[in-house]
Amino acid sequence: MKGQETVTIEGLRQGMEVESHSIDYIPRNERHARLSSQGPFWFLGNLHFFTVSIGFVGPGMGLSAGWTTLAGALGIMFGTLFMAFHGSQGPEMGLPQMIQSRAQFGYRGVVLALMATLFVFMGFNVVNVALIMDGVKNVFGVNPVIVGTCVILLGATMSIYGHDFLHKAFRWALYLSLPLYAFVTVWLMFGLPKGTGTPVPTLGFAWTAFVTQFAVSASYNIAYAPYVSDYSRYLPENTSRKKLITAVFLGASLSGSWMIGLGAWLAQELKASDALVAIHHLGSAISPGFGSVLVIASIVGFLPQIGLGTYSAMLTCLTAADSFKPIRPTRNLRISAILGLSVVLVVCMLSVRGNGIALLNTLLLFMLYFLVPWTAVNLVDYFFVRKGRYAISHFFTPDGIYGRWQLRGIYSYLIGFVAMIPFFSVVEDGKEVFVGYFARLISGVDIAWLVGLFVSGTTYLLFARSLDLRSEEEVIRSDARLRRD
Repeated sequence: MKGQETVTIEGLRQGMEVESHSIDYIPRNERHARLSSQGPFWFLGNLHFFTVSIGFVGPGMGLSAGWTTLAGALGIMFGTLFMAFHGSQGPEMGLPQMIQSRAQFGYRGVVLALMATLFVFMGFNVVNVALIMDGVKNVFGVNPVIVGTCVILLGATMSIYGHDFLHKAFRWALYLSLPLYAFVTVWLMFGLPKGTGTPVPTLGFAWTAFVTQFAVSASYNIAYAPYVSDYSRYLPENTSRKKLITAVFLGASLSGSWMIGLGAWLAQELKASDALVAIHHLGSAISPGFGSVLVIASIVGFLPQIGLGTYSAMLTCLTAADSFKPIRPTRNLRISAILGLSVVLVVCMLSVRGNGIALLNTLLLFMLYFLVPWTAVNLVDYFFVRKGRYAISHFFTPDGIYGRWQLRGIYSYLIGFVAMIPFFSVVEDGKEVFVGYFARLISGVDIAWLVGLFVSGTTYLLFARSLDLRSEEEVIRSDARLRRD
């Protein structure tokens, strides 16, 4: 018992320490994470009112709750496939996701992908904060600027403590959120008083709405792709690839499908347009004051998401800085980057205006457009070209085998992105933002992301045929020997 107590105290102590690593390689003797944590971590990653809000997209376009739930579940599962495959790269290389992309884009060329992923990380957090601000203002009437600033500061604090603390925060948030959303789901299904809801009889099926809901849902978990190995890189190098992919896939897709379905039924039965307001409405129908308790609990359970976005944005910024001038990834530098990003987030919070749900829909589509060419190039290289074989030390030098600029990856990304443009279909609040030529021919159905996946992936596969993989393999073996020694 004494030994067990010592291990527990040591584990708690480590979880409260400020992480020392950032974009550097995680040595084998520091790989203390457990595979069993990955499924719950990513289950909580989608178990919140942000994901519930995605279920409002279909009903807002005339799609019934049933069809919205189906489209959302299919989209989430499709997007999670890419997310889960990226997750397996963490333990195998012990590096943050975007450092790994130097193999496809080059030591400096990776900045192209970094710009896209930084947009995703910061965009996610802007919408996260906007949804909290809108909900708290509508429910409690509290000054949204004060709320947003406090949320950003709490997220910054969690990301400063880093990897271990975030995993612990996610675990405790799961304990809080799981009973909450299970209760709300059961009450919506069986306890909603007659006459409380206001069904909308015109909701039915429309291909444009179905495909849009699918695309938005898919983009939501594809947008997690640049995050995943940031939180799996502390796993032992011999972690089973299949088990890790399965854990990430099941965790993220199950909770994502559930929350989107919940949002769809809230939108249909209560005409909800704000997840927190809808949760408050349901709680208040049970008992006066209980709705406020549910809202506060859901916000507290959501706070680690802000830390998640800030942490990965920090890794992206440091990778970008290191790509042009080598840096020492010290603890102080990591903290400074987090504080700087938090200031930028506050500025964005004060600048952005408009409906949070409309902003969410538009942001998710743009994130999908930017990320699809990158994820296609990265996964094709990892699983089909180099098959997980990389020289780790060469990610940290512009004169290594991956070079400063890898035109194969850069051209593949750009060609895929340009090919997508005629298929773009961005509509906000019923008004066209941009609808491409081919999107108009198919009644505004957005298949740009499918085009991007195919074109970028295929193009890179063709370009990669000129790689001298035999010479690379010799360098990889030499590098592995040096790291063992």
